[in-house]
Formats: sequence, structure tokens, C-alpha cells
Amino acid sequence: MTVNLQEQIHFEDVAVGQELPRLVKGPLGPIHLMRWSAAMENWHRIHFDREFAVGHDKLPDLLVNGSLKQQFMVQMAKDWAGPRGWVWKVGFQFRAMNTVGETLTVWGKVKSTERLADYGLVVVELGITNDAGKESTPGEATIALPFRDGQPVPYPFVPPQA
Repeated sequence: MTVNLQEQIHFEDVAVGQELPRLVKGPLGPIHLMRWSAAMENWHRIHFDREFAVGHDKLPDLLVNGSLKQQFMVQMAKDWAGPRGWVWKVGFQFRAMNTVGETLTVWGKVKSTERLADYGLVVVELGITNDAGKESTPGEATIALPFRDGQPVPYPFVPPQA
């Protein structure tokens, strides 16, 4: 399922337990990893030199960059938040390796909601699974969404006072 970036989800449309549209990336090839390494200036050879990754570091294959997986998670959250929403916080843990050739799926599920004066906050459980269903990158995001008849979430975003 893809997200139509012209549509805006509103706080009133969200319920605890609701699944977000998944973001599928892949299969990721060596060129994807090399291009990301170049863009990030991450020259660790485990991302582009198979002989080094397997022979020297004894890895199963080239590894998908952690920052690329991070970007996939933020992309999914921002796509869902829409043009009037705001991704406030994202946190995650790298718990398993992903290797070249895998297709990665970013998933999300609404964990909680909180109605504030000018917008609502939605906490989303996030993760990345590979084509074998193995979870590698569990996490969480807090997303500010506008009310249906309200203003866009303020930019620049000012977090609510605790």
C-alpha cells in the first residue's frame, strides 16, 4: 500500500491499534548501498566491498547501512504525517543485520494518542522486517497531527511543555 501525499490524515482519523501504510524498499542491491555510502560519506567497506565484508569481517554479505534504515523509518512516518503534520521524535535500535538482496518493509502501529490544544500527538510503534519476516530495527515515533478543522502543525515545531 502506498500513501497519497496529497491526502492529510487528521488526529480525529487515528485510533490506537491502527496500522500505518507499510513502506517497502528493495530488493536492495550493491549499487543502492554504494550510493547511500557515498551520499553519507560512510566509507566503511562492509557496505560496498563484498570480498572485505565476507572475507575479512566474516559477515554474511554486504550490510545495509544503519542510516539508510533510519531514513526509511523517518520517510514512512513523514509520509503518514502528511504535509500538515510533523514528525517530532523517532527512536530505534539496530538489533539485527540486513544484507544486500533483502527487501525491507517498514511497518507502524498506533500505540497511543494525546489531544493537545492546537494539535494531537500520536505515538507509533515502528519496525523494519526483511522478506523472511525477521525484525531488525524496532522503534517508536511521536508524530504531531492537525485537527480536521484546525491549522497545520506550527512550523517551526515547538514541542509541548511537559
